[in-house]
Amino acid sequence: MYRKDSEGWLKHFDFLVLDMLCLQVAFVLAYGISGYGFYPYNLLIYRNMAIFIEFADIVVLFACGTLKNVLKRGHYREFLATFQNTIMLGAVAILYLFLLRQGQKYSRLALILNMILYFFLTYIVREIRKYALYKKMKDSDNRSLLIITTKEAAEKVVSNMEEHNYARFRIAGLAIIDENMVGSSFGGVTVVANRSTAPEYVCKEWIDEVFVVLSPNYGYPKELMEELGETGVTIHLNLAKITNEPGKRQFIEKIGDYTVLTTSLNYSSAKQLCAKRCMDIVGGLAGCILTGVIFLFVAPIIYMQSPGPIFFSQERVGENGKKFKMYKFRSMYMDAEERKAELMKDNKLGDGKMFKLDFDPRVIGNKILPDGTHKTGIGDFIRRTSLDEFPQFYNVLRGDMSIIGTRPPLISETNLYELHHRARLAIKPGITGMWQVSGRSDITDFEEVVRLDKEYITNWNIGLDIKILFKTILVVFKKDGSM
Repeated sequence: MYRKDSEGWLKHFDFLVLDMLCLQVAFVLAYGISGYGFYPYNLLIYRNMAIFIEFADIVVLFACGTLKNVLKRGHYREFLATFQNTIMLGAVAILYLFLLRQGQKYSRLALILNMILYFFLTYIVREIRKYALYKKMKDSDNRSLLIITTKEAAEKVVSNMEEHNYARFRIAGLAIIDENMVGSSFGGVTVVANRSTAPEYVCKEWIDEVFVVLSPNYGYPKELMEELGETGVTIHLNLAKITNEPGKRQFIEKIGDYTVLTTSLNYSSAKQLCAKRCMDIVGGLAGCILTGVIFLFVAPIIYMQSPGPIFFSQERVGENGKKFKMYKFRSMYMDAEERKAELMKDNKLGDGKMFKLDFDPRVIGNKILPDGTHKTGIGDFIRRTSLDEFPQFYNVLRGDMSIIGTRPPLISETNLYELHHRARLAIKPGITGMWQVSGRSDITDFEEVVRLDKEYITNWNIGLDIKILFKTILVVFKKDGSM
């Protein structure tokens, strides 16, 4: 699912907050340097001014468009923009004192120093913030972008994206679709795929978004776009190559210096993602506390029945193919992974894309007695009650997972995915989700699992997450189809 950048003032909320902090620091310093001490809030007129100039600063910032294109400005243009903002703010402050007829009670030196200090503090802080953001553009945790282009346009596209990478993408590689140039590079970016392997590369690697920009003389790649659309990845198409994509969300925006049409299964605003993340943090903290309590009771029993680590970690595939380590209470014997291959023939879910047995002998305490009856132990208990899932709240706190999402698959499972299966990776994986509350392990058709996950992604909103959360609580207490 696409994370749509904030519009309007929210887009540069960080700069707005920093600007207001600098203004208040300058206000206190100016008062102190003027010889009145460093606590100006005792006097009513100064206390009112401290509040007024903060609101005035917000008005001036938007009236002058000071934060517009703040990331694209060089040092000199930033200097001029900050100077203009300071002059306007100073004029508004003087007008305020004049209208209230309070000018005689307010130190002229404190007001002048306030504006001078504000100007230098704000300019320096903005430049430091921009430097930090530019540096972050190169970090591996940023959104991963695959550029699909032609040989003729490749060098220019790479250069343009590196110069105008204001969305802070990590360029994962190039796919040249008019020649097989895998292994070569343009502008330091490696060609990782060609026309035939690009969709498969999106399926197998960590790719958040795809940017398609082709030579003017290259026709619209309809078949390629359909294959990429099947994977559920967010696609940005240079507007010179527009076509309609029924059933998908489409909107126009900027990628680098290009105007593009963006197509995605769904998108979320910064406010929606902030609300979801806040819910994850609160739930993650509560879950980690409960995990500690559960540990005190189940850890000794697990160790007595199967000596070894209490926690089990396994590499899983997360949002858009990003790999991470997922944690659980260990419910299986130490040799469970080695025995999986010999038990694959009894897999209820058939083709290896998921794995489930009616009675799994790898689970701690599970035995088939001589009379054919099944004996269970601590492993079966913590799986049926979903207690084994609680350490995943640590993954939620880390940001690898969400409380509500799709089931995080194994790498071996995603290696078997067809293009349309990859769509279930378009959102952050969760401890619970649509599939779990719709039958959980009673659903044995993988295509039905994919359908439910895709339905969740397409219709996602905070209200749906809350609804699934309450359903999950009911399902767990009823012990319906636990994994």
